[in-house]
Amino acid sequence: MKSILISFLGILLTTSAVLAQTQLTTNDFQNKLNATKQAQLLDVRTPEEYSQGHLEKAENIDYRNAAFKDQVEKLDKNKPVFVYCLSGGRSGQAAKILHEKGFTDVYDMQGGYLKWTSSGKLIDAPKDAAASNKGMSAPDFKKLTRSGKLVMVDFYAPWCAPCIKMLPTVHKLAEEYKSKATIEAIHYDQNKALAKELGIDEIPAFLFYKNGKLILRKNGLMEEADFKKLIEENL
Repeated sequence: MKSILISFLGILLTTSAVLAQTQLTTNDFQNKLNATKQAQLLDVRTPEEYSQGHLEKAENIDYRNAAFKDQVEKLDKNKPVFVYCLSGGRSGQAAKILHEKGFTDVYDMQGGYLKWTSSGKLIDAPKDAAASNKGMSAPDFKKLTRSGKLVMVDFYAPWCAPCIKMLPTVHKLAEEYKSKATIEAIHYDQNKALAKELGIDEIPAFLFYKNGKLILRKNGLMEEADFKKLIEENL
């Protein structure tokens, strides 16, 4: 009987933890946020990311700041918390911390700010934010991908751990295949307008082109052998 009771309590605690950290798609997140009175909206990206644009009325508390746990203690534990980051990694960890701190109603946005902006949802951003993030123009990108050779484009960012892990491999392959293919690494933060136009809502993102046509799109961590297989199959 005692073991049954312990098992039941374990299931109950696990279930309440899941309920306390609800992951929502961007549409469900938006609908739930709009329908919730006294909602606390939390942006856990860096102040620099936040300054370039954020959800309206979002409070910025940087997840990577050493004072994060102390700062979230100032929020009201009796009110729902809606949390997001750029792509979902940091917000997921932040949601766990909020639950551990005693917050009982936490909503985490899947895909984060990338998904939100790529779907055309409204943001609060400075007027010069778009201009400062123009980067490569659409005509220049089309020129890059117009080649009859295979073109692989890697959208990466310095804050993206898988991106940084793969970047040396991408540079190595660019040299190794330079006579057969063009391999280009494009900084996401400096090319947000282009990324949005291309529908990139998750990084790392690898786009493969031939004669100006997109023939393949891959996301996530890949090993050198995986890259080579894809390149060789599409040369």
